[in-house]
Amino acid sequence: MSATIRVAEHAGACYGVNRALELARRCALEHAEPVHTLGPLIHNPIVVEELAEQGVGLSQSLDEIDRGSVIIRSHGVVPQVIEDARARGLSVVDATCPYVKKVHKAASNLVHEGYDLIIVGESGHPEVEGIVGHAEGKAHVVASPQDLDGLTLGKRVGVVVQTTQTAANLSAVVAALAPLVSELRVVNTICAATSERQRAAASLASEADIMIVVGGKNSGNTRRLAQICHAACPKTHHIEDAAELDRSWFDGARLVGITAGASTPQAHIERVVSAIERMTAQS
Repeated sequence: MSATIRVAEHAGACYGVNRALELARRCALEHAEPVHTLGPLIHNPIVVEELAEQGVGLSQSLDEIDRGSVIIRSHGVVPQVIEDARARGLSVVDATCPYVKKVHKAASNLVHEGYDLIIVGESGHPEVEGIVGHAEGKAHVVASPQDLDGLTLGKRVGVVVQTTQTAANLSAVVAALAPLVSELRVVNTICAATSERQRAAASLASEADIMIVVGGKNSGNTRRLAQICHAACPKTHHIEDAAELDRSWFDGARLVGITAGASTPQAHIERVVSAIERMTAQS
């Protein structure tokens, strides 16, 4: 009997990613001059390669772009980058996810209202760097409650969170902060799509014999999905492409669960499903 293959109820590319991809592809079609993204448009190496084939180049800094259009990645950037790009005469296409822009606004507002700002997220992540920039650099980045040790905080503390963090991690940091301050204001900026994917992945992983998580290895939200799935299903494998699948993984499996990060297009999920169907079909 072949295995049952089930894709999580919520999986794959979110609104912000689909929007960014559409903007990039449209820009390449409509502009004769060069089109570049500033850093990877999304954290998915395969998609970045596909965009290059469609005429969307990848540059790591504005110094590498002398003319044409620059696309701001979905993770956003510090405000000065957009100002600099326009000053250089480049056409700017802002593909920053609207939900990330909400974090920018919340961070800026809290700083202007006199709160010491905590950003719950991964230090060095492009999205987090952009949030710090919109907070005028006046922010502490913490990945866990342990990172609060040694911080000097005022009596009024505000909190925002990287859009792809888990609600559990945000709650843990807030619980650790509460006894330390007189006033704590928390703006929960976790994207609804992220929460939906995490809940759906956890639910499926609790039933599955094996879980396949599809998406960029450099994608924070995809890595978190893999962690969530592994906690419920030890036979969890994080892959970027169907070519990484190993037939032996599915020996004896009755239910194969599949989920995918928010930067994984539907076509990539479908390729993985088709490959697993071939691997698990009876000869």
